[in-house]
Amino acid sequence: MRLLLGVVLATTAAAAQTPSVQRSVTVGGRQRTYQLLVPAAAKVGPAPVVLVFHGGGGKGKSIEASTGMSAIALRESFIVAYPDAYEGNWVDGRTDFDIPAHREKIDDIAFVRAILTDIAWVAPIDPKRVFATGVSNGAIFSHFLAARLADRIAAIAPVVGGIADPFHKQFAPTQPVSVFAIQATKDPLVPFGGGNVNKSKRGKVISTDEAMRLWVERDSTDGRAETGTLADKDPRDGCTVTWKKWTGGKNATEVWLYVEQGAGHTWPGGPQYMPKLLVGSVCRDFEASEVIWTFFKGHPKP
Repeated sequence: MRLLLGVVLATTAAAAQTPSVQRSVTVGGRQRTYQLLVPAAAKVGPAPVVLVFHGGGGKGKSIEASTGMSAIALRESFIVAYPDAYEGNWVDGRTDFDIPAHREKIDDIAFVRAILTDIAWVAPIDPKRVFATGVSNGAIFSHFLAARLADRIAAIAPVVGGIADPFHKQFAPTQPVSVFAIQATKDPLVPFGGGNVNKSKRGKVISTDEAMRLWVERDSTDGRAETGTLADKDPRDGCTVTWKKWTGGKNATEVWLYVEQGAGHTWPGGPQYMPKLLVGSVCRDFEASEVIWTFFKGHPKP
């Protein structure tokens, strides 16, 4: 079940074919690793940086292979990094979750700061265009990261992972951050309406509606959302997508929500990495990695 929650979307063999290189940094006396891809054009810089966080039990290499974000980075000339969590899990604001990272008080915010510093030795970074996305545990961590590191993160795009409970009680980003959340209504692991993760003692998340409310209030966007529906490009996938967009926020921030009606704990446009009975189905109406990058391009810091 750890692998289910982690959304391990690719095999080791497939991951080995991806173009990144491994780097390491020392944080709190521990050596931490991450995968890094710097396209040649990005070395001229300053270039955007996209941080991609794997799910619980995963690795940076596997999420690189499954999302296809490196291919987009090579095409669009942005830097992309895939950090590795300590013993497979991010400290994301949940408390009722017995994992080594919690027991050993791992500081993943410091890890992200160290990664950004390390990348800057390789290529010039545009400080106005540092973005983060992730899936499952990595998505929950993306919310946590943006709230705790709002001075560095311009926008986030969490996929099937909400704001942790009880962290939401301390939710207080120091600056507005644009948010593009992708949530599925039939996610059997991270419930759309909030509650226990994986129906067990893996902590809790608040509801998607409450998470969006927190960001809308913090970003001071228009309280009335624009709404719409994506074209149903693949009627066979059992998924349709509705969207909400809160615009006009402070510092030009926006909050977007894609609701995958009928989809499960999966990366839209990605592989059906486990049986539908266990994780639900993959939505084929859009490619998450492509729309996430488009969102990031349009939402730098001022």
